[in-house]
Amino acid sequence: MEKQELAEITAKHPCYSFNAHHKFARMHLPVAPICNISCNYCNRKYDCVNESRPGVTSEILTPAQSLEKFIRVKAEIPHLSVVGIAGPGDALANWEAVTGSIRLIKAKSPETIFCLSTNGLMLPHYGQDIIDLGIKHVTVTVNCLEPAIGARIYRHIHYLGKYYAGENAAELLIGNQLKGIKLLADHGILVKVNIVMIKGINDEHIPAVVKKVKSLGALMTNIMPLIPAPGSVFQGFSQTSMKEVNAMRDLCQTDLTQMRHCQQCRADAIGLLTEDQSHKFRSPKPESGKKCNLPARVYKIAVTSKHKQLVDLHYGHAEEFHIYETDGVNTRFIETRPTQKYCMGVVNCDETEAKKDTLIEGIADCDVVLTMRIGYEAQKRLLGHGIPVVESCASIEEGLQQAFHQLRHAEQPGAVCSNG
Repeated sequence: MEKQELAEITAKHPCYSFNAHHKFARMHLPVAPICNISCNYCNRKYDCVNESRPGVTSEILTPAQSLEKFIRVKAEIPHLSVVGIAGPGDALANWEAVTGSIRLIKAKSPETIFCLSTNGLMLPHYGQDIIDLGIKHVTVTVNCLEPAIGARIYRHIHYLGKYYAGENAAELLIGNQLKGIKLLADHGILVKVNIVMIKGINDEHIPAVVKKVKSLGALMTNIMPLIPAPGSVFQGFSQTSMKEVNAMRDLCQTDLTQMRHCQQCRADAIGLLTEDQSHKFRSPKPESGKKCNLPARVYKIAVTSKHKQLVDLHYGHAEEFHIYETDGVNTRFIETRPTQKYCMGVVNCDETEAKKDTLIEGIADCDVVLTMRIGYEAQKRLLGHGIPVVESCASIEEGLQQAFHQLRHAEQPGAVCSNG
């Protein structure tokens, strides 16, 4: 794409052009519920209609539902110019759903501008896919350059099937973020870098971040105030004042263009940046007495976990199951049920049939098993008892969301009612 053409489409992107934000509308598609890192300032919440911050949405859409909603929004908001994916998890941790949504909408509306936001962990792996898909605007959140600072911001990351914590996690994340930014910028993609300003943790470090991403080819940075989300590790922190944020923007402006009109939008935001209309387009709740094609449902889920934090235990190695209930919005721990581990190694992992059946009997009331890994025969045996399996390496919270949405989609792929 020629520079002139890129400049023309950027002039219609409200997040990249100040002059565009009161003329052109954007639409965020909430198609990415899963995240691969755990930030201390984040609490991704569903069905919260009165709260506006990143990570909040009232529903999760499939690619087909995204196209349907886009058509409806475009008909009512003709000045809609941008379709973006900003969560509620990470775009690259939900790449199949993201690409499916973009391809469907692009086929219907080739002139639409597409962009996405990411934490950058998987950018070195999906950067070329982003380039090939024709996405020209990518936002990457980079909060620090030093692992010691990162260890205070991120609890853990999940990368290529493994979990990392502390400075090891931060170092890996930061390295991938910087590699990814350079890869995209070198291929003509306009990269905006978001930075959450957290007093006492990374605030004095922000100028160094700005200088670094500039050297990699970033177009601008967006320094944002910390919003202490309820339920997050940082919920007791003070919100960074706009006076402090603007002073930091002024300081960094000499190095790189600063975005100053960010609204820290919801993951399902629609309309002008300053006039969110997402509430007009939410899937309607069923009226009393009317049947909805996606009724409220609570699932009971059996989880294999070593310490009730991560889904990090093989099904055959479990000596207990942690039982949870979730409706996709609220999650409740019920109990821990002991079981008899049947896999003691390669030699005797296929011990008695009775032991395997006894294990299943202990979770027969559960709708699904959430586990890190499971053998084919064990999975087949569970399915024979009507219990599907979801494999995950996420935190239990994220794994439960993954299991919920997989069960929901399996029951009614075309369902349009929001969770809960």
